[in-house]
Amino acid sequence: MKRYIIAVLLISMAGFAFAQDEIGSTNTERLGIESAQQKLKEISVERFEHDGFWRSHMSPDQGYSTTRLFEGSPLGKKPIPEEDGMDIPDRYVLGTRIDYLRRGYSSFTMYPIRPIPIEGITKTISLWVAGRNFDHELHILIQDFFGKNYELYVGKLNFQGWKQLTVAVPPQAPDGRHGIIQRNYHYNNQMGIKVVGFRIDVDPMEALGSYYVYLDDVRAVTDLFAEESRDPDDMADSW
Repeated sequence: MKRYIIAVLLISMAGFAFAQDEIGSTNTERLGIESAQQKLKEISVERFEHDGFWRSHMSPDQGYSTTRLFEGSPLGKKPIPEEDGMDIPDRYVLGTRIDYLRRGYSSFTMYPIRPIPIEGITKTISLWVAGRNFDHELHILIQDFFGKNYELYVGKLNFQGWKQLTVAVPPQAPDGRHGIIQRNYHYNNQMGIKVVGFRIDVDPMEALGSYYVYLDDVRAVTDLFAEESRDPDDMADSW
């Protein structure tokens, strides 16, 4: 009887020790992988400092647009910690004036002369907007890894003064072929999305007279893990 009890105790202790080791090692590995696979960082995408780089368009049946830079900056804007003290130019904001020819459903776009790439895997995009408290709706226009165009709803412009608006970029499908594709597992040196413009859908009840809107400081929170972990001797497929 004593031998039987001792054997049961030894088996129980061995099982307990195995369970402790399995649980502890699994959690450690999982935590290590999860923390190492992402390196999130806030980066500047566009400060609107280059005259002539941005243009605007509205259907001539609805009205006409004028876009230019103005000196100014939102007082609530805070510098990116990594860029503090680097003396990066930041004097201007982008202003667009719309003069309506008729009231009705319409929209206008503000777009750069070439797409603006965002490094890494973008999680969110933010920008400062002075929308003059209209019920117009702002959308950001992006292009994914395969050159497909998408638009993301940013928000309504029904507020006074400057306000920072943020939109999340939906992750691509697990199969890597659907949704907004930001990465292809074949190519680690090519990833991310590009900003191709902004569109404002006009509330038809407020489409009269002139309308002014200002944009500044487009930023993104992006995952730079793959960007900074690439082999330095890897070949570039850009020829």
